[in-house]
Amino acid sequence: MTFSDPQKNIEQFSLIEGMRVADLGAGSGAYTLAAARQVGTSGKVYAIEVQKDLLSSLKNNAQKQGLLNVDVIWGDIERTGATKLKEQSVDATIVSNVLFQAEDKKGLIAEVKRILKPKGKVLVVDWQESYGGMGPHPDHVVHESGAKKMFEEGGFSIERHISAGPHHYGFIAIKQ
Repeated sequence: MTFSDPQKNIEQFSLIEGMRVADLGAGSGAYTLAAARQVGTSGKVYAIEVQKDLLSSLKNNAQKQGLLNVDVIWGDIERTGATKLKEQSVDATIVSNVLFQAEDKKGLIAEVKRILKPKGKVLVVDWQESYGGMGPHPDHVVHESGAKKMFEEGGFSIERHISAGPHHYGFIAIKQ
């Protein structure tokens, strides 16, 4: 149970038909699939994940749902170039429930910036707190103010806050 609704969060991200989107740290693919429906058949969603078993499951789910616009990529989202996406190749990125897990947060933000087109946007969703066994260990929580500061220092401006559910925060930032 995530306590955050990927479909509702993606709707607030204002993706449009034909966009190219990267879901960094795609996990089970809830955001990937929601984004794939949003960008339509002329769009493309790249699901990047380091756990190979999650990628094959995600690819199967996408195919079962008739979402042929999903590409799964085994890659490292914290190292420059390791997502295997070209520079300035995507319109939008999704970084959901990933910040608290990232060892190299600056590396992750730099890779987001590298793959985004000029004025591209990123949706950031993460845990507000540690909820006693649900969510990250208290030492790993990245609070919203800290996340916003990291993205601003990484070359982004914060566009707006989104409502991401009772246990998560969310915001959209634009590449400067």
